[in-house]
Amino acid sequence: MMNNDVLRSIRYMLDINDAKVVEIIKLGGFDATKADVAAYMKKDEEEGFVPCSDEVMAHFLDGLVFFKRGKDESRPPLPVELPITNNIVLKKLRVAFELKEDDMHAILKASEFPVSKPELSALFRKAGHTNYRVCGDQLLRNFLRGLTLRVRG
Repeated sequence: MMNNDVLRSIRYMLDINDAKVVEIIKLGGFDATKADVAAYMKKDEEEGFVPCSDEVMAHFLDGLVFFKRGKDESRPPLPVELPITNNIVLKKLRVAFELKEDDMHAILKASEFPVSKPELSALFRKAGHTNYRVCGDQLLRNFLRGLTLRVRG
């Protein structure tokens, strides 16, 4: 899934403006401007559209964790995971929203995309593990839709 789509989905889910998105990216340790964020939020075919890089997305997801849960100054900064995959997006969202396995199943069921327990746990395994499974665009899109239903009501 394109980083811009994920960014737009999360922005809608949290009902935040561009300034708040800039603030979240800065929490993650990256400097972005409102103009940058406005360009990321445009549709692919709109004039002025700029693809959101993996680096910006990584810092946004880390900033989202700090925004939702608070920043623990006693811990060292998180290493930036690049390239950004759907599995990493799913993992960061799970951490940011403090979701347990049952919550994840409920979210996917609410978006009419249920997955089994082994399928879900395979998404969070380390790449290269024998049971690792790549998170597809459809699964991530449905997860974002279900999480939006949960957050926005």
